[in-house]
Amino acid sequence: MPHVPSLSLNQGGTIPQLGYGVFKVPPDTAETAVGQALAAGYRSIDTAMIYRNETGVGAAIARAEIDRDALFVTTKLWNDDQGYDSALRAFDASLQRLGLDYVDLYLIHWPKPAQDRYLDSWRAMERLAAEGRARAIGVSNFPIAHLERLLGETAIVPAVNQIELHPALPQEELHAYHQAHGIVTEAWSPLAQGTLDAVPIVEIAARHGRTPAQVVLRWHMQRGVVAIPKSVTPSRIAENIDIFDFALDEDDMARLRGLDTGGRIGPDPELF
Repeated sequence: MPHVPSLSLNQGGTIPQLGYGVFKVPPDTAETAVGQALAAGYRSIDTAMIYRNETGVGAAIARAEIDRDALFVTTKLWNDDQGYDSALRAFDASLQRLGLDYVDLYLIHWPKPAQDRYLDSWRAMERLAAEGRARAIGVSNFPIAHLERLLGETAIVPAVNQIELHPALPQEELHAYHQAHGIVTEAWSPLAQGTLDAVPIVEIAARHGRTPAQVVLRWHMQRGVVAIPKSVTPSRIAENIDIFDFALDEDDMARLRGLDTGGRIGPDPELF
């Protein structure tokens, strides 16, 4: 099994630096796909209520018969469920679908500033953390301004901010803010498929005898970022975790920095 390094969380414990994401994995194939990921060595699984596949994720975990303490399971609070009481109800429903007694990380999926309920949602999550049913709590898609408000008006600093991050959108300023406040940066869409055919990535991959996807995932690892690539293809699932026996040099990292265009493939968190 590949040895996946872990990063420390500011609320205690650690998070595997490479996980398996199930965004857009259909509910009827999630159990099989997650089972393949667990068999390949992944121990961190990232889902969300809105993905509609928590039940399949939970079934795969139950079938795998892996010690629960060896797994790291993340799910997320959807926008329509924000608010104190509604967040608690939504968490209970997610936990039931997953068939688990606790999750390792619970995230507010989007800040949704127009509805202005993320502070109430966060206070509910602080309660879940105090009860031990969410071992760590964090956010997703939060820009600096909303993080500043959370830090200024609530008691617990988010353990993680899961954001769109890939070579075309390296999020340097936000990543630096996270580092300054002890928040782990986690990348969704870490491969941004459209960037994998960029000439520098292709050339670096050829020089290392690796695939473009492996090069980009290695770039995340060396930046100290958690990445959660998604695939339902068994060979690709295995390929994505086979990145811990090579390293990019300073020139490789510099060339990848040059791919920054600021281009998003997902929505702007301020507007979504």
